[in-house]
Amino acid sequence: MNTLKNSVRLVGNLGTNPEVKSFDQNKKMAKIALATNETYHNQKGEKVTETQWHNLVLWGKQADIAESYLKKGDEISIEGKLTSRNYTDKEGIKRYVTEIVVNEILMMGGKK
Repeated sequence: MNTLKNSVRLVGNLGTNPEVKSFDQNKKMAKIALATNETYHNQKGEKVTETQWHNLVLWGKQADIAESYLKKGDEISIEGKLTSRNYTDKEGIKRYVTEIVVNEILMMGGKK
């Protein structure tokens, strides 16, 4: 039950190609933007699609998979945990970032 306390599951399309960085001792990190869409009808009966963007962070083997197999537009399913951090930019402004650290990734849509 502890894994349910901070669990995120999403299905969406990649808005960017993976941005991969390598660190000491062959450790890799990949960052990707994931778009999820929600469609509904407004009060006028018009169909409206809202897109939400999610920042994904993948480490180790997950980053290797992203680097080798994923590209902008691909549909994926992920499971991970929500994290927040902050930093001060070059102009001295405090910035806040919310990301999903991915534990599992599933490529959808079959072979291309």
